[in-house]
Amino acid sequence: MGRKKTIDREIILNAAEDIVRSRGAAALTIDALAKSLGVTKGGIQYSFSSKDAIIDAMVSRWFVSYDQKFSDIAGDNADPASRVWAHVEATRQADEPANYKAAGLMAALMLSPEYLASTKKWYESRTAGLDVSTPEGRAARLAFLATEGAFALRWFGLMDISDDEWASMFSDITSVLKKET
Repeated sequence: MGRKKTIDREIILNAAEDIVRSRGAAALTIDALAKSLGVTKGGIQYSFSSKDAIIDAMVSRWFVSYDQKFSDIAGDNADPASRVWAHVEATRQADEPANYKAAGLMAALMLSPEYLASTKKWYESRTAGLDVSTPEGRAARLAFLATEGAFALRWFGLMDISDDEWASMFSDITSVLKKET
């Protein structure tokens, strides 16, 4: 009979996200994770066989959370412009821990071509079908890019953006969408 698992996967994933956020994606190793939790490497490997498995679980967990928020906003069968609107709103509404997690995951993904490819595909799905020959389509594309730019600048620490300024930026972004939709 095998040993009973003593480390909760969610605790491991939380610690992995903390490492990525505080020390960068390159610092995420099974050894660093074990040390941060005060367990053996074998304890981590009991739940996750490799660093890639940990990253995969982190990505899956974030996508499930984001996709639920996105679906709540977009509804069923949203057209391309509505999907962009839902993305803008989901990003605007996300709390600080969620945004730090997303930024940390993006940093970790950049280290792996496999994960980078799936992330590119996910981003492409956000704007798939936009008709950029129309003012509405161009406004939606611009809103998407502005949302991602604001996110990257703030959550990668490239620009200090206060909560008030964040709200103001998203007010501007949504006004572009409202004028054209």
